[in-house]
Amino acid sequence: MTESFVTPSVSSLVDWLSRKEKTPDNWRIGTEHEKFIYTLSNLAPVKYEGDAGIETILHYLAENYQMTPIKEQGKYIALQTNDGASISLEPGGQFELSGNIVETIHQSCTETNKHLKQMLDVTEKLGLGMAGLGFHPTASRDQINWMPKGRYKIMKEYMPKVGSLGLDMMLRTCTIQTNLDYKDEEDMRRKFKTSLALQPVATALFANSPFKDGKITDIQSNRAMVWTDTDADRCGVPICVFDAKFGYEQWIDYVLDVPMYFIYRDGQYLNVAGKSFRSFLAGTHKEAFFGQAASMADFQDHITTVFPDVRLKGYLEMRGADGGPWSIICALPALWVGLLYDEEALQRAEALANRFAHEDVVNARISAAKEGLKGNIGSHSMHEIASEMVAIAEIGLKNRARLNHNGDDETIFLKPLQAIIDSGLTQSDKARELFNNQWNHDIKHAFSHYKY
Repeated sequence: MTESFVTPSVSSLVDWLSRKEKTPDNWRIGTEHEKFIYTLSNLAPVKYEGDAGIETILHYLAENYQMTPIKEQGKYIALQTNDGASISLEPGGQFELSGNIVETIHQSCTETNKHLKQMLDVTEKLGLGMAGLGFHPTASRDQINWMPKGRYKIMKEYMPKVGSLGLDMMLRTCTIQTNLDYKDEEDMRRKFKTSLALQPVATALFANSPFKDGKITDIQSNRAMVWTDTDADRCGVPICVFDAKFGYEQWIDYVLDVPMYFIYRDGQYLNVAGKSFRSFLAGTHKEAFFGQAASMADFQDHITTVFPDVRLKGYLEMRGADGGPWSIICALPALWVGLLYDEEALQRAEALANRFAHEDVVNARISAAKEGLKGNIGSHSMHEIASEMVAIAEIGLKNRARLNHNGDDETIFLKPLQAIIDSGLTQSDKARELFNNQWNHDIKHAFSHYKY
């Protein structure tokens, strides 16, 4: 029997995390980014079906770029590329590239460029556009079409029971994320605590979603605001990470107590929403789980439904940033690689993060969403801490000294962030100025502004 079908124990789950450790010379970078697809004719969200639908995009990419389709109930729901990346669908048809694991940000940016050029090829042929921002500027929940994935149906039914904005999170948000490695439990603890404490500052720095329901709002990141009322049991800032003794076992304990959504058997998602994985693991109430026993595959599914601002699942995911334009996608991995992948930089970033207690970070999430760089974390301004973060990241990237064919190191990807720091204006600030002045309060201009 393979490991995936053996009922795990808490200790085996801890071992699973420890087996993901990598020596620093094997640390890699994964970048993920999402974008909205819309019709050029009327700026409407795109349906799954139809001659210019999401399904047609997937078929075109598979046939013209030698990608392998992943199907559910006979329908295309994702693609595997021939170079190790994948393309998947978020619940409202947002397209996500989950990049291959690469050694440098130069490689990650090359991959991003390749993907977006392929997407431009197909969307332009179909009369569609792509927009890079954190929250859909015009469409209501009811105007967005659900993708045909079984897990999304279960989440759709459960979300309104635990928060008022979970469906918005699913349908109307886009993000950029980066995934990074750790060498051992202590390294994981340092990186997790540091990145979680500083995540609201990244939210402020990348704030790029001031529009909602066709109107300008006084919110810098409507995407980040949605996460504050999605599901308190699985989102936010886990306090355990701030414990001096935090490690793999404490993280597993946290994950086991996050309510489940589903188990997957024979091509079907079985609804167990709200039930405890800890109870599933104990096997004492099999009737509540369709008579099934927990497996490692079930745990690996479950951990993908845990949504804190930083997530550990064999690597660390930075989850705080709004989706953005082509020019800023590579800035997110640059920021976090610079902060976490060089020892000098990590020490400085850790000292910066240690200024803030758990309560400071919890409050800063709201402040970042509402006020962006004008917000506060603890007694410090977001702008002040963001400036320090970018400066530290520059040190880390210089120390890494990973050069491209022109002899440039990875600090070139920090330029968009330095411009934001220098001006004090986030992408949301600039969009708001355009809306109030050049756009004459016409929201339609947002689509051309954010168009790839």
